[in-house]
Amino acid sequence: MDAGDILVVSVGGTSGWESAVGELVAALQRVGVRPATVSTGPLPEVRTLALTDYVQARAAGRAATAALARGTPGAIIYCSITAALLWPAPGAIWVDALAAENRPGRHGIWQRRRERERLAQAPLVLSWSARALGDRPGFRGEAVVLPVPVSASGVPAAQRDIAAITYGANPDKKGLSRVLEAWAQARRGDERLVVAGVEGIAVPPGVELAGRLAAAEYRALVRRARVFVAAPAREEYGIAPLEALADGCQLVTAPAAGGYPALDLARQLDPRLVGGDLAGALRIALDDPRADYAPRAAGLLQTFSREAMDRILARDVLTRLLPGWGER
Repeated sequence: MDAGDILVVSVGGTSGWESAVGELVAALQRVGVRPATVSTGPLPEVRTLALTDYVQARAAGRAATAALARGTPGAIIYCSITAALLWPAPGAIWVDALAAENRPGRHGIWQRRRERERLAQAPLVLSWSARALGDRPGFRGEAVVLPVPVSASGVPAAQRDIAAITYGANPDKKGLSRVLEAWAQARRGDERLVVAGVEGIAVPPGVELAGRLAAAEYRALVRRARVFVAAPAREEYGIAPLEALADGCQLVTAPAAGGYPALDLARQLDPRLVGGDLAGALRIALDDPRADYAPRAAGLLQTFSREAMDRILARDVLTRLLPGWGER
């Protein structure tokens, strides 16, 4: 490596983070950086969240140590707080959520303390959303919001023949039971709700299981839907609702803790569709949609574009991480 390189360290095994790391690496290349990447690769499943984080953090630390033994980069970016917990050298941290927010009680018994130390030591903290750092009154370092890019997946269907769609992977976390209950109350006639990302569960009439799909197949379904409905109790980022907005769906959602930037967009686009009464919001979305919803959503999503990511990296990130970058 030469001094102009950035080492990107990540934990493998989750599709969301793997996609995000790919976007970050591509953006670094577009703005003229030659990133070197190391990942833990798939890791064994263990019984508790605290042990899971330890296994992942130890593997990320070892991967970073091996990379540093081969050369000294100009800077390091750790992709997730977990990847940074046992780091061999300080670096910027790209954060979707903090252990202080999503590892309560025994689940974060060791991570929360180490997390505070790492946030204080990091030269820069990059957050996926404005609320990703939560309420951290002790954090005094520099932070830059660097969202994962989201874009439309193709031309919307000429006729949106699916009334509503939801993404149900990890059903408890995504509040699938609340979505199904609301749909049972709201549905009329032959309207149908498509549930993607999960299979092998019992569903009521008017609900169709799409199962686990390749990304292109899933987004093709989204382009045929009029409404995306979500009811998570907590959402760190929520890529699926953002993708739905990008593909022209209205977003009906319950309020949720966590970063969840799509929640803020949904409130701006049509506050009638955000609240505890999901069934009522579904009927409003289906019976009385705002005509300018999709174009306004597309405008708001410009801050989540690849072009926006490139600008933030060049203007706000690399100038802080790489000495002399602003003089190039």
